[in-house]
Amino acid sequence: MNRRNLLKTLSLTVGASIISTEVLAKIGERSFLYNISENPLHKKLDKPVTAITIGAGNRGMVYGGFAAKFTDQIKIIGVAEPNKFRNDRYAKIHNIVTEKRFNTWEEVFKRPKFADAVIISTPDNLHYEPCMKALAMGYDILLEKPIAPTEKECRDILNLAKKNKRTVAVCHVLRYAPYFVKMKELIAKGAIGEVISVQHFEPIEHTHMAHSYVRGNWHNSKETTPIILAKSCHDLDIIKWVLNKPSKRISAMGDLKWFRKENAPEGSTARCTDGCKIERECPYSAIKEYVDLNKRTAVFDVPAGVDRKAFIGEKLKRTNYGRCVYQMENDQPDHYITNIQFGDSVTASFSMEAFTSYHDRRTRVMGSMGDLVGDMTELVHHNFVTGKETKFVPKAEDVEEYKNSGHGGGDWLLVRDFVQAVAQKNPALLTSTIDESIESHIMGFMAEESRKKNKVMDIVM
Repeated sequence: MNRRNLLKTLSLTVGASIISTEVLAKIGERSFLYNISENPLHKKLDKPVTAITIGAGNRGMVYGGFAAKFTDQIKIIGVAEPNKFRNDRYAKIHNIVTEKRFNTWEEVFKRPKFADAVIISTPDNLHYEPCMKALAMGYDILLEKPIAPTEKECRDILNLAKKNKRTVAVCHVLRYAPYFVKMKELIAKGAIGEVISVQHFEPIEHTHMAHSYVRGNWHNSKETTPIILAKSCHDLDIIKWVLNKPSKRISAMGDLKWFRKENAPEGSTARCTDGCKIERECPYSAIKEYVDLNKRTAVFDVPAGVDRKAFIGEKLKRTNYGRCVYQMENDQPDHYITNIQFGDSVTASFSMEAFTSYHDRRTRVMGSMGDLVGDMTELVHHNFVTGKETKFVPKAEDVEEYKNSGHGGGDWLLVRDFVQAVAQKNPALLTSTIDESIESHIMGFMAEESRKKNKVMDIVM
């Protein structure tokens, strides 16, 4: 495929919706900046869609951020959040009246239906029940991934959504990131010929691993979900989506190797604040991460007008975020690899690794006539016939406060499509409905079973 044909028309059909990209500017020899064009199936709304947010933490703030900026498209009119700081903050941002503020999700559904949709951004183990109740009451739903902690619960939600003819958009936000949209587009248009295999790599970043999966909310797989779902169902999903082929078999290996009690350095203490002798040299020091560098501090709900460092320092003395990473009750693997067999004999390998200094995903797609190599900041197409390469650089409006989310601008583009799907009563305007998203969850459940049983698992849909 020559350059002119490759760049002439860059659009594809996904279900009934159109995803298109356009080249914005030539930024170098065979290098182009592009963005996602407006979907021609989108319509100007007569009035904004109304929604209730259940869970006003990190992800609730991201999706709510879209509503705060694009008030003509969606209005948040209710919130359920037991944390008073977060409830107050969210209510203030969205001007939510007192009678539509709730402590628990159960309280929301004691009222007759009073919005078009519900945004569920609660912890993983609190997805299933509010989602089932919302479906029963006729709400459309924006559901944070993973769908639910068990395969049965995922299938229950799918079945009820179909029965009640409701839209459930799963927050597989990478499907909306311009980088992966372009990757799928090039593959679909035959830019690399027949796809042979894929290598996909998710570098978690060592301090992110310590924050979320050693000290944080997802440190215990039995209380939440296995890391392959909690962190990497995005990745299983994006591999399947860009290939557009059914998954057949999967095998996995991985373990918790480093963040264990036997690896605690001599002189370390139960908390970083307990006079640990090696705290200044430790790459996982809570004091360095949260106090000195002021990173990932949203979890501390720091009020305005207080001494920020002192406030966080006190939190480190009382919460898991101040504990030694070698002395937690964590069980999530810190390295995890899977091999997947797709239809048409296409194979994929996926590696999730904690011990990196960076976080942007890396992908290589190998085809009979070319390959694609990218790291989410650029995607390079190599043409075997001409020997030429073309570089595509995505441009997206990302969420300012969460530019390091690793989602490449997909967060708000998902919400944009969800609003249109609800307003037009047409789930086909989304690429990540539960119907489309459940297969990658099944892949994750089978990967975890494979890892534990040391066997290759068939993927049965």
